[in-house]
Amino acid sequence: MCAGGIDVYGDRGDEILTEDSELGTSGLLTEVGRAKEHAVEPAREAGVRVVTFRQAMILSTEGGALQRMLTPFRLGVGGRVGSGRQWWSWVSLPDAVSAYEFALEHDFTGAVNLVSPNPVQSVHFVKALGRALRRPTVFPLPAFGVKALFGEMGETVLLQSRRVLPARLLDAGFAFRHPDLDDALEHALR
Repeated sequence: MCAGGIDVYGDRGDEILTEDSELGTSGLLTEVGRAKEHAVEPAREAGVRVVTFRQAMILSTEGGALQRMLTPFRLGVGGRVGSGRQWWSWVSLPDAVSAYEFALEHDFTGAVNLVSPNPVQSVHFVKALGRALRRPTVFPLPAFGVKALFGEMGETVLLQSRRVLPARLLDAGFAFRHPDLDDALEHALR
């Protein structure tokens, strides 16, 4: 199994992306993702079954994007990032673990989008996080602030748009435990 990110698709606006969508062509994380997926080709050519997960933000308080968001949001200074119109794909931690188990038990090969079936625009994600924490979300972080604070990595992760769906998992009958963002955040924040 190879684990990469959905950044491999690049910045795609409102376009719905599945495993059959073309990969992006520019940007550091897109290029790293493409190289990682290409690196498993010798194993595939040798007849080894290879599953390449394209993971979204995994909702966990133990690390990753959600953990980094918690302090400002708990302090009541969280809010819209950039325009708020960019799509953020995400997945709950229990669903991510279950998807790995599912892939091991089924005859998957190739790319598998490890995302919830319900991506949201970032403004909706921010509002859902505020509801879950019972905190306001009125302090926006403008695009120039993201670029100044986090550089290219922040711009790629926070300002680019990827509306990714888990077509292969859904077609194979995978059942998400937390397909709804409010429920997934409530579970993650317990």
